[in-house]
Amino acid sequence: MTQQFNAQVFAYAKQLTDSAFKAQSVALKGLEKVAELQIKALEKHSQVTADFITEAFEARDVDGLRSLWEKGTALSRENAERAVAVTQEIIAVTQKTAESLNALAQEQQQAANDAVAAPVAAVKKAAAAK
Repeated sequence: MTQQFNAQVFAYAKQLTDSAFKAQSVALKGLEKVAELQIKALEKHSQVTADFITEAFEARDVDGLRSLWEKGTALSRENAERAVAVTQEIIAVTQKTAESLNALAQEQQQAANDAVAAPVAAVKKAAAAK
């Protein structure tokens, strides 16, 4: 009896550990994708800002400043649009990660239910055979 109980406990612990490893892997992949998106957005933002600052240093007259003002406004709009697009991509990655974690949790719950139901079915079968 004790050996059977120990075997079930060890099997469940192994299953739980495997599921935790899978969940951690899924979460880290999602985090990696989010970090990659943010780094790419930061690189692009830095590049555009550096170009704008270079143009600002080259402005020598009123027309140059007026042109710079218009470019600054366009740059602000483009940066806002880029930020919204990156945020939408991050939300999509987060949603996919959450769905994957939910599927793993459901799989773990089903496996636990099956692990509990199997010994009960065996006991019922043994009792019916007597």
